[in-house]
Amino acid sequence: MISSHRFSLIAALMLLPSFAFAHPGHDTSGMMAGLMHPLLGWDHLLAMVAVGMLAVMGRQKVAWQLPVAFVSFMLIGALMGINGIAIPAVESGILLSLIALGGLLIFGRINRNAYVPVLSACCALFGVLHGNAHGLELPANAQAISYISGFTMATIALHLAGCAVAAVCANKGQEITLKVSGVVIAAAGLFGMLSVI
Repeated sequence: MISSHRFSLIAALMLLPSFAFAHPGHDTSGMMAGLMHPLLGWDHLLAMVAVGMLAVMGRQKVAWQLPVAFVSFMLIGALMGINGIAIPAVESGILLSLIALGGLLIFGRINRNAYVPVLSACCALFGVLHGNAHGLELPANAQAISYISGFTMATIALHLAGCAVAAVCANKGQEITLKVSGVVIAAAGLFGMLSVI
């Protein structure tokens, strides 16, 4: 059973990004800006942690295909955005990714390798959306390579954080932690959707 102290810490970390708005106002020049962008945008932070949790959920070994798919396609989405190719309704897509990822954490008992390709495809789609938002926010005169390097490193760190949280809470504690995290993540996505309607 997960201890109340550990649960409180996890809940606090999950709720912390709700005090930051997703995208407006970020500095978008250089590596530090890239590093901070996923950490300050609650939508990015929650999605990336969720992908890490899904990679561990109910498995003996980490399904690294999920975070690799997310990061790889995030870079493709970022390059699209930098070149002025905007995915229609990208912000709504990002919020829907939170609802989907949260739902998978709440209801999924994904412990068979047969599901990994489907989850990898979902993570790739979500990665493109998140990356496109990053790329669209980068001004033409900004240091693109440094910025992309920064948000890629932050994304990998958030995936690893999600893996670590899910791995630390083994057995029954893991199931409770993932379900609670899923509720928080899906609710944040739903709240975001309702606020933009």
